[in-house]
Order: sequence, then structure tokens, then C-alpha cells
Amino acid sequence: QVQLVESGGGLVQSGGSLRLSCVASGFTFSSYSMSWYRQAGKERELVARLTNTAGNTNYADSVKGRFTITRDNVKNTMYLQMNSLKPEDTAVYYCRAVGWRSGTSYIYWGQGTQVTVSS
Repeated sequence: QVQLVESGGGLVQSGGSLRLSCVASGFTFSSYSMSWYRQAGKERELVARLTNTAGNTNYADSVKGRFTITRDNVKNTMYLQMNSLKPEDTAVYYCRAVGWRSGTSYIYWGQGTQVTVSS
């Protein structure tokens, strides 16, 4: 059974830090590209992406220089280190896994973890 379980969210003051974790199970984690998304309103937006092989990263402009995405393929875990947090970072943060097998894409989502940044 595929599972993505996020943790590490919470309430933090503006300027503070949090580290989110996403533990994966039920699929070959190292073969999947992993991403963090967040949703504060109607739309879910990409925060950061880390590819499976070359380890290339992409960040939303709003978090560049403040957030860092990493992964540990031994622990089947992805992280998001969030520094210099701002009230506008308040959202539910989701992890997503994307992989391909035999021409078919597989996309998995976690249940989300709430991050609230107070001013």
C-alpha cells in the first residue's frame, strides 16, 4: 500500500524555521521525483521539486533562498527545510511523488501538514 506521510508542521513566528518530513512506503522511492506543494486557498502551488536521478531542484520564486528540499533514499524520506518564514508561507503543505513505469505515470499525494506563521 502506497503511503506518503508528512510531519513537522506547526505554528511558528515570522522569521522562524521548520523542517517538514515526508516518509514514503509502498513504492520504489528512489525512482520517483519528489515535490512539495502548498495550498492556502483554492489552488495548490508547487513549492519545490527534486528529481529522482540527477538531483536537480526547482523552487518557486517566493521561497528561493529560504527553503531547501532534500531527500534520503535510504530512509525513503524527503525533507523541506524552511527558514526565514513569513506569514504568507502559511498553508497546508503536501508531498507528491511522481514516477513512470511502462509508459504510465504514477502520482501519489500525502495527506498534508499545516504550517502557520504568525506575524
